[in-house]
Amino acid sequence: MKKRQMVIKQRSRNSNTSSSWTTTSSSSSSSAISNVRYVECQKNHAANIGGYAVDGCREFMAAGVEGTVDALRCAACGCHRNFHRKEVDTEVVCEYSPPDA
Repeated sequence: MKKRQMVIKQRSRNSNTSSSWTTTSSSSSSSAISNVRYVECQKNHAANIGGYAVDGCREFMAAGVEGTVDALRCAACGCHRNFHRKEVDTEVVCEYSPPDA
């Protein structure tokens, strides 16, 4: 019996996606891997005077190591990570065996 594989890639800006999942049965198995990146800063620095101005920061770079408070602050612009637009890339791999005829 020959197994086949199908790969599906999806890019989403939705923050409500799970990071990974796996299912397995006797004839098929599936797994999904999500990679999250934070891109341009969307903080409005002129909101207090009724205007609109962003700082031009194009990508979040953590100011500290993972697990510290500085890991949530951008080294380039000083803003919290939540001000940066979140992109989620999801890859789903399904392996299955076609039914015997």
